[in-house]
Parts: sequence; C-alpha cells; structure tokens
Amino acid sequence: MEKRKNIEDYLKSGEKLSFGQQICLVIRLSIPAILAEMTSTVMQYIDAAMVGNMGAKASAAIGLVSSSSWLLGGLCISAATGFSVQVAHFAGAGQKEEAKNVFRQSMMFALVFGALLSLTGILISPALPVWLGGKEEIIPDASRYFLIFSCALPAAQFRQLAGSMLQCSGDMKTPSMLNIIMCVLDVLFNFLLIFPTRRIHFGEFQITVAGAGLGVSGAALGTALSEVVIAVCMMWTACVKSDFLKLTQRVKKRQKAAYYKKAAKISLPIAFEHVILCGAQVALTHITAPLGTVAIAANTLAVTAESLCYMPGYGVGTAATTLVGQSLGAKKQKLAKNYAWLSVFLGIGIMSVMGALMFLSAPSIFAMLTKDEEVRLLGAQVLRIEAFAEPLYAASIVAAGALRGAGDTLIPSILNLVSMWGVRITMAAVLAPRLGLPGVWLAMCGELCFRGVLFLIRLKRGKWL
Repeated sequence: MEKRKNIEDYLKSGEKLSFGQQICLVIRLSIPAILAEMTSTVMQYIDAAMVGNMGAKASAAIGLVSSSSWLLGGLCISAATGFSVQVAHFAGAGQKEEAKNVFRQSMMFALVFGALLSLTGILISPALPVWLGGKEEIIPDASRYFLIFSCALPAAQFRQLAGSMLQCSGDMKTPSMLNIIMCVLDVLFNFLLIFPTRRIHFGEFQITVAGAGLGVSGAALGTALSEVVIAVCMMWTACVKSDFLKLTQRVKKRQKAAYYKKAAKISLPIAFEHVILCGAQVALTHITAPLGTVAIAANTLAVTAESLCYMPGYGVGTAATTLVGQSLGAKKQKLAKNYAWLSVFLGIGIMSVMGALMFLSAPSIFAMLTKDEEVRLLGAQVLRIEAFAEPLYAASIVAAGALRGAGDTLIPSILNLVSMWGVRITMAAVLAPRLGLPGVWLAMCGELCFRGVLFLIRLKRGKWL
C-alpha cells in the first residue's frame, strides 16, 4: 500500500498537483485540527456546565477575567508563531538544519517570555477584577482563578510553541491528538477538584466519588494541571520523536540574530493584534458588567457556546498557515494562493452549517450549560444573533491563518484594530444602555461581518505574496 504523501513530499518532488489533489490536501490537513478544536469545544461545554451548576456567580467570576486570560494566552500564541512560521518556510525549502536551529533558539525565548507573562499575571491578579468593574460578590473567586491561570502560563507557552512547530513542519495529527487529551484531562481534573466528595446514583447503585470541593479555584487548577501534562508531552514529541524537528540528531548549531529579527517581525504585529482584540474584550467587559450578574453569566456562556461554530474555522486556519508557509518556502506562489482560497471557502462552508445548527439549537445548548432560567433565556437570544455572522467570521479567521503563513501579520493587525475599536466597541457602547446584552451582541455580529469583508479584500489583492 502506497504511503500518503505530505505537502513537503509534493514540494520536494516538484510534482504538479491537480485541483482535486489540492482540495484533498487542504481537507486532509484540516481534519485533525478541526477535530481537535471541536473536541476542545465539547470539553469547554462540559467545563462550563460544571461551573454553571454552581450558579450564575461562579460563571460570572470566570467570565469577568476571561478576556484578560485570552490576552495572556494570545501573547503565548504570538510568541510561538514568530518562530513556527519560519519552520514552515524551511520545511517547504527542505532546510532541516535551519528548522532545528530555529526551534532550539525559540525554546530559550519561550522560557523567558513565559516566565515574564506568568509574573505579570500573578502581580495583577488581586486588583484585576476590581479594575474590570466586577461586583463585590464575585471578586474573590475571579482573582483566585486568574492567579492560578497565570501560574500555568510557562507551560502554556511551551505547549503552544511545540504544537505550532509540529504543525508547521507538517505533523497536524500529533498536536491535535494531544490537545484532545488535554481537554479530557481538564474535565477529569475539574470533576475531582470543583465538587466536594459526593454520592453518585446509577439506578439502584450508588458510589462515593472523592472531591476537593474547591469550586471556581478547582476549575482553574484543572486547567493548569492539564496544561502542564500536555506541555511535557508536546515538547517530548517535538524534541525527541519528530523526524523533522528532533534535537537528538547532531546538527551544526548556529546563533543567528536573523531568526530573532524575523520572529519579531512576525510576532509583534500578532501580539499587537491580540492586545487589540483582547483589549476590546476588556472594554466590552466594562460595558457588560453594569448590566448585572445574569448578563455577565449569559455573556460568558454564550461565548463558550459560540465556540462550537468558530473552532472549526481555526482548525482550517491552522492548516492554511502550514500549506501557505511551506508553498512559499518552496517558491510556489500560485500554489500558496490556491491553498489560501481553498481553505477560506472550506472554512466558510463549515461555519455556515454550524451557524445554522447553532441558531436552531440555542435553547437546548443553554439548557445543558446552566440551570438558571434567566441566564438560559438571555443567552439563547444573543447566541441566535451571532449565528448570522458565522460565514464572514470564517472568512476572517481562515484568511488570517493563510496570511500568517506568508508572514503577513502587520496589515491584518491594523484591520483588526479598525474593526474592533471602530465598529464593535463604538456600537456596543451605544446599544448596551438601550438594548442591554442583545445590543452588545448585535454590535459583535455587525463587526464580525465587517471584519470578514476586510480580510477577503486583503486576500484578493494579493499583496501578501
């Protein structure tokens, strides 16, 4: 039986791919990442349902600091991307030694950067919920959650680095499977740490399940422990098992300032983009917080519920980064452009279907996530508003992934700045006092559609090549 070729095999052989082969390769690389993102989303649903069972206050406590958590997590992603895109280019060009040297130097940077992020989060954790305008009743839990999350940031940095390195070298399956395992571990740890020791009934049978009863802090600890376990597994896979990256083989070590310069050129705009996006989320938290605990809880759970739609888009975007990066590394610009558009159309198709399903099943989704009737009704209402944005949201997500593979990160960051702050925040500030939480989500829907159009225009013009 003939072994299926990876993209680097096609690029090395110089074989011309038919349109059908290109589509198949996009789908083949997308499926593992989509499955990982989908599994991650399902686990987030279970995670949210576990916390939701403790009431609206627990959900609101996590929701209050979630935008700040995304900001620090996004900075981890941006740091990893600056180096991993270079690995994609070297993989396409068949320069294995250069790729290994980039990986080696990126680990030193990840160690320092992850520690600095962690220290920053730890220092601001006591005051952060107060700065965000949280109610007195949720501030202690929100502060503890962010503190524990911050302690795990070095592990998150190494997990992101090793995972993106493996993906950009062409191995989509391993990091996807490890991310799935991380989600399973998260749920398992949450099950043991959130709830107290209790009896669970199975018909006539009952068993006693030990539990730490830590509540919101238990949810944070569960996430932190799963991050640490998978970070170790991901780094071991990249350093020891990966045929392309493993550092056990002797290669000529080079300390090249060019690696860091190029990483900075790619990473800084992405970091700026995450600051823009998450800063806007923090601003939205300020806008949402005065609407009350029910609104904060509904907003938090609706964001979790919506991830079922957009996570497949991120999976396709990850594949687009690899395909475009390796094609450009092999000096095949037309192929890179084809992969970019095929990926965008695939993402739009998947997220359109997911959006329609989300609109139809919104009440059922919230019935799984919380017992609070007010939160259910409000959450289902705003989730249905967002469903209309999913096709163009897909365009922005996947196009951004394709542009990232080409190292084009500055212009997309500027587009996000204009879209988020010029459209979403402005509209939300105007609509929230009049319409409440639905006004915030109407602003979000309009902004995502506007952003999708901007990214399609950028992709169409082709200057990123």
